[in-house]
Amino acid sequence: MAGIYIHIPFCKQACHYCDFHFSTSLKKKGELIDAICDELSLRKRELNRRIETIYFGGGTPSLLTSEELSKIFDSIYNAYDISGDPEITLEANPDDLSEEKIKELADSRINRLSIGIQSFFESDLKLMNRAHNVVEAHESILLAEKYFDNYSIDLIYGIPELSNQRWTENLNKAIDLDVPHLSCYALTVEPKTALKKFIEKGIIPPVEDEVAMEHHRILLERTEAAGYENYEFSNFGKPSYFSKNNMAYWQGKPYLGIGPSAHSYSGKERSWNVANNSKYIQTIQQKKLPIEREVLTIKDRYNEYVMTRLRTSNGIILKEITELFGDFYLSYLLKQAQSHLVAHRLYRDDEVLKVTKKGKFLSDGIASDLFLLNLEDRSIA
Repeated sequence: MAGIYIHIPFCKQACHYCDFHFSTSLKKKGELIDAICDELSLRKRELNRRIETIYFGGGTPSLLTSEELSKIFDSIYNAYDISGDPEITLEANPDDLSEEKIKELADSRINRLSIGIQSFFESDLKLMNRAHNVVEAHESILLAEKYFDNYSIDLIYGIPELSNQRWTENLNKAIDLDVPHLSCYALTVEPKTALKKFIEKGIIPPVEDEVAMEHHRILLERTEAAGYENYEFSNFGKPSYFSKNNMAYWQGKPYLGIGPSAHSYSGKERSWNVANNSKYIQTIQQKKLPIEREVLTIKDRYNEYVMTRLRTSNGIILKEITELFGDFYLSYLLKQAQSHLVAHRLYRDDEVLKVTKKGKFLSDGIASDLFLLNLEDRSIA
């Protein structure tokens, strides 16, 4: 099993918190779509696996026209072995999803939408500089429900001045609308973003970890009561609505990243494209790949396994640690995990190591404690 990720680096306007690669100028959109199609062709021998998931991210993929989408799909299906029932997701902004637009998407190969709602409160949307309003957010969900069997929405918590009550109301709104899948993220303040500058200047209050932690506790409580399973730290699905793309990523399946700034993973190597639209287009036009590559050591692969698996409901399978990395790594893992087991942030269920509810919000920090930072036994380099 493998996946393809397509990065569409265009947005109508810049969200204050976003540090992904994008441009608000659409001047090179046609050239870039051509370059994406050419890159798909140039890299068709890289995976040699059946493609089970295709994901359009960004940026704002819902800015693509039906003709542009068809062009990209033709390139994918001409060059790759696609399964008979792939999950094909497109990220969309509510303000793009008119009924006409969503009909077009439903008539294409897209079979799953991921809608960037973020909040059902105007003040939050304004603080984040989102392009849509609350009415558009609500209507986009109703249209997704009407035209798609499978869709998800994004929500953000930990927003400055977002109270526990308002966060609960956000969740209740999604639950009342019977949204089948939720992706919920804590707001992070990234360098060089407008949000970072506003906080430094005192225009916006800082993001408080304690507030985000309490929002996360409410999130776990409300989603569990409503029948969602928290199958990965940020993702909550009703039965049969788990994202295949998300699960593949967190289970370490290979994927090919196409487009400027897109990352790829083969299992033994990680690579990434140049994060510059003009350079990307120029390089592809020369029939070259704008890629940097990193070969992963056994230590790198162990650390990635720990980071990704600990975020999932499946946890770290101890037998796999031995099979993939050897006895030394299992001994090291169990030694490093001991303090978290004692503190009830981790628990061992037979041959599986998982985070507890208490440890979930701290899972990335716990994972870093389990990392092998310095190879202690040079014989297993």
